[in-house]
Amino acid sequence: MKNKHFKSILVGATLAMSSFANAGLMYDANVTNNAIFGSGNLNGSFTVMQEDGIELGLRGKLRHNASGSAENTFNSNGDGTYSFDAGVAPTQSAPTAVWSFEWSINSDFDGSTGNHLDDYLFELIVDNDAGVGVSPDTYDLFGGYYDHSIGTNATAQGAGDEAAYLDVAGFQTLAANNNLAQNSWKPHWFFDAGFDPTVDGTYDISLRASSNGQLVAMNTIQIIVGNGAVEVPEPSTLAFFAMGLVGLASRRFGKKA
Repeated sequence: MKNKHFKSILVGATLAMSSFANAGLMYDANVTNNAIFGSGNLNGSFTVMQEDGIELGLRGKLRHNASGSAENTFNSNGDGTYSFDAGVAPTQSAPTAVWSFEWSINSDFDGSTGNHLDDYLFELIVDNDAGVGVSPDTYDLFGGYYDHSIGTNATAQGAGDEAAYLDVAGFQTLAANNNLAQNSWKPHWFFDAGFDPTVDGTYDISLRASSNGQLVAMNTIQIIVGNGAVEVPEPSTLAFFAMGLVGLASRRFGKKA
């Protein structure tokens, strides 16, 4: 029997097994302090983890409406999962999906540490398997050039700074002098070449922050496409993903078109 929410087990396992006894997990929340990327993007509907001065936010988003325009529709289920129809986005071509995902990382959300983005290793982990398995790829979010919007807790909506294209030194300077970074990404930019937006499935997307090889904070959401995946994964699979995907090599690459 199909179950749209079976991978909520994985969200719970990720949180329970990460041993953050006092971690602050919030659903349908704002991130600190604004949506500083792009133009017209609103705050809200993020799944947010706050731990030791670090804030990690993730959300799904309807990337294009019927007219092809972006909009602020997030389809949150209120439990760390986000549901979208299967299919190619209107006015777009395959493999552009109906949905995208957006993330926010803050190395000093409460102003208590003074830490900047380059004081931690921030990684994005995406599960490429639409089915019950977990096939994760890991990306170092500051290991090269990206077009992240970067700022501080005082940066206004849509006013983040981006380094010039392929300006690695400029990008690193921004990371060394700021504590907030955000971006909005389409899944086919990061998922395996076989990604098919028309297939029902459930995708796990995580952010984690590490310092000196130690996991400091981690957050996970799930994107449920169509009817989602079909079966509950084995406990060993859940444990593998929830324990921080130890041993995976981080990929480093530049801006995607």
